[in-house]
Amino acid sequence: MMKAAFSTLTATAFLLCGCATPYMKAVAAEKAQVTLVEENLAGQRYVAIGSSFAAGPQLPPVKPSWPARCGQSFNNYPTLLAERFGMVLIDRSCSGAVTDNVLGPWGEVPPQINSVTPDTRLVTITIGGNDLSYIGNLFSATCAFNAKIIATSGAKTKACGPVRIPTEADYVRDEAQLNEIARRIKATAPQARIVFVQYLTPVPPPGKLCADTPVSETDAAIVREIGRRLAEITGRVAQAHGTIVVEMNQSSATHTPCDKEPWMIGSPQGYDGRQGLQWHLNKAGMQATADGISSWLIKAGVRPVKPSVTVEPGLNPPGPAPTKPAPGQPIPAVPVPAPTAAPTAKPTPAPTAKPSNETKKRS
Repeated sequence: MMKAAFSTLTATAFLLCGCATPYMKAVAAEKAQVTLVEENLAGQRYVAIGSSFAAGPQLPPVKPSWPARCGQSFNNYPTLLAERFGMVLIDRSCSGAVTDNVLGPWGEVPPQINSVTPDTRLVTITIGGNDLSYIGNLFSATCAFNAKIIATSGAKTKACGPVRIPTEADYVRDEAQLNEIARRIKATAPQARIVFVQYLTPVPPPGKLCADTPVSETDAAIVREIGRRLAEITGRVAQAHGTIVVEMNQSSATHTPCDKEPWMIGSPQGYDGRQGLQWHLNKAGMQATADGISSWLIKAGVRPVKPSVTVEPGLNPPGPAPTKPAPGQPIPAVPVPAPTAAPTAKPTPAPTAKPSNETKKRS
């Protein structure tokens, strides 16, 4: 690699000395710049932080996570992204997580941020939705919608949780938490690329709800507003810390459960949950998210490779180069690591990203 770069620079210097046309000089200079900024993340440490939209609960095949209740999938976007760039994945995404669980412990689950170390080179973040009951509200709204239908038949209905409208204080706190997460990651891993990944859009625009999105228009409007505010908050935090934000909220707007090619599972009548948890990403949504992040890493000069995903020994599936298990193959359990001291862009079409200048209700 160093020899190739040296050769390119030598040739460039020769061309720039006056032995070529202006066009040839410009092309040579551009190639030299590309050579200098090109980066290979193969074998480098990648930490995935987030809630269920990153973990992929019930999306097959199931990954032995830390612990199993985190609901990670071998088809979640962190795994697909790591495969593409050959990175060592430390997947800390956990279904039901809020920002407090990134910065501090959650029962037996250590703080997600503790896995970020000085040698980390990539961190992806999808968090903050559960702090505002973003996806939890959809479960409550679906329950209420179905209860009304059942009640008309005279059958007994079960109690449903309330659809929560976040206060201004909730939004302010969520933004402060995201800022603290970004600050601590940058302080611990100054060489890491930090990518905020927006939540995908779960419901279609007003007037376009369908059988797969059984919620009232009133409740859908509450969810849309939370999504809008959350996207604004995430964008501001990313800009404040000079990181990239991949706007999957925008690129998924035409891939809701009511669209022809959905990237999310709504709550269809009779759905058995085998292709992922209701109101969460399906396989196509995870792939689209991985593609969206990949496109911006490639534009930033990172060279993709496609080996099998590698993982940190002892923290994820064992073995030198784990692959997705064959159907029916048992997956061994993985012990939870002991807590450590806390540290002091449309895919098809391409998503937009801004450079610097969730899950079911928590149980």
